[in-house]
Amino acid sequence: MAKANMSPVKVAMPEQPPLERGRNFLEVALGYTPEQAVEEATRCLQCKNKPCVGACPVNVPIPEFIAEIAAGRFEAAYRVIKSENNLPAICGRVCPQENQCEGMCVRGKKAEPVGIGRLERFAADYGMAKLLADDKAQPENGRKVAVVGGGPAGLTCAGDLAKLGYEVTLFEALHALGGVLMYGIPEFRLPKSLVEQEIDKVVAMGVTIERNVIVGRSITVDELFEEGYQAVFIGSGAGLPRFMKIEGENYNGVYSANEFLTRVNLMRAYEFPKSATPVRVGRRVAVVGGGNVAMDAARTALRLGAEEVSIVYRRGLDELPARREEIHHAQEEGIRFRLLVNPVRITGENGWVTGMECVEMELGEPDASGRRSPVEKPDSLFALELDTVIVAIGQGPNPLIRQTTPGLSTHRWGGIVVEESTMETSKSRVYAGGDVVTGAATVILAMGAGKKAAAAIHESIQHQESQSV
Repeated sequence: MAKANMSPVKVAMPEQPPLERGRNFLEVALGYTPEQAVEEATRCLQCKNKPCVGACPVNVPIPEFIAEIAAGRFEAAYRVIKSENNLPAICGRVCPQENQCEGMCVRGKKAEPVGIGRLERFAADYGMAKLLADDKAQPENGRKVAVVGGGPAGLTCAGDLAKLGYEVTLFEALHALGGVLMYGIPEFRLPKSLVEQEIDKVVAMGVTIERNVIVGRSITVDELFEEGYQAVFIGSGAGLPRFMKIEGENYNGVYSANEFLTRVNLMRAYEFPKSATPVRVGRRVAVVGGGNVAMDAARTALRLGAEEVSIVYRRGLDELPARREEIHHAQEEGIRFRLLVNPVRITGENGWVTGMECVEMELGEPDASGRRSPVEKPDSLFALELDTVIVAIGQGPNPLIRQTTPGLSTHRWGGIVVEESTMETSKSRVYAGGDVVTGAATVILAMGAGKKAAAAIHESIQHQESQSV
């Protein structure tokens, strides 16, 4: 085993220069070289209690794959990761490792944690570049399961069940699989060609894909059971945008972040003029919100040619919910942060946005979640001149499935209620996971839910069959 590298800092990830990348859609982070990967892998202490694994929603054997990288066995590292994670190249890029595996890393107590995400990305990219074959699925067992939604939760559930020999059909409402991986996360953070490669590996396990099928309209959950499916997993995401409910939101030039990013990503507006789908942003853009989606929208608007892009957020820098890495990248690229500011009215002329009226805020007492509530400052109204406003304050589940599925319990805000240990809903043999259960959350949490549901579906069907013998 290689000698432990006790450097207090991670091996730096090569990146495009900020001013250069702010005008293209190429990937910002360029990935480790083999030498850099080995150097970073030797920072791992190979802890016996493995706190990083317990913090991973899909239970990747983290010390094991890092040990393989440290020894230069990159193919073996890839296979260790793939034993638990169907989408490692994606997770290595977009997981909030700082709040999960890296957040529990022992090295992180006195220095920077091991760069687990960077190493996962390296191993996954190596495996894909070498076209390494995945482990073969078990022989078909003749049992049918339906998966609703081709996002990270649905893909994970479908892949895990296919490995076990189930006849899985995945129903996707759009023409492209991937969900938020394809339409939400920008090309410069997650290249679409890479997502397609990862999806192709899941499909190659034997998953049947039915595109342009809206479950709840084209076919209902109950009708899926009538067609012989023994279980249904719902992973339809949270694609219903929330707005601020202020005057002027109907003007042309006001987008939900969901619509804006979908136009750019799924319709490939980032390739314009090669693509025939331009997206108008004008000179001045304001993005309302402080999460990862807000950062994605702001950085995308900059790359589409906007001269000035602002993040407008009603709390301070310390309260921004976006990943620190994304905030740092946005700041480097010249995105302006208008903090402790809250919009109260969007102004317009001839049907188009011309500006936004805002008030200044200050932080008061903590709210129910423990975050300090923003309070409006008296006499602080001011105006911004704008061409485009992008609203990125969250989104909820589309109500269609809950409205067409009798016996399915939901929360007041629309999310499906599940038993956390199995992801089973109030309706027998119907399971759910991902953003349709939690509201908009992370890719890896959705994958963890899909993985948990697949295991529960397998156990339930085996139990039913043993009882009938």
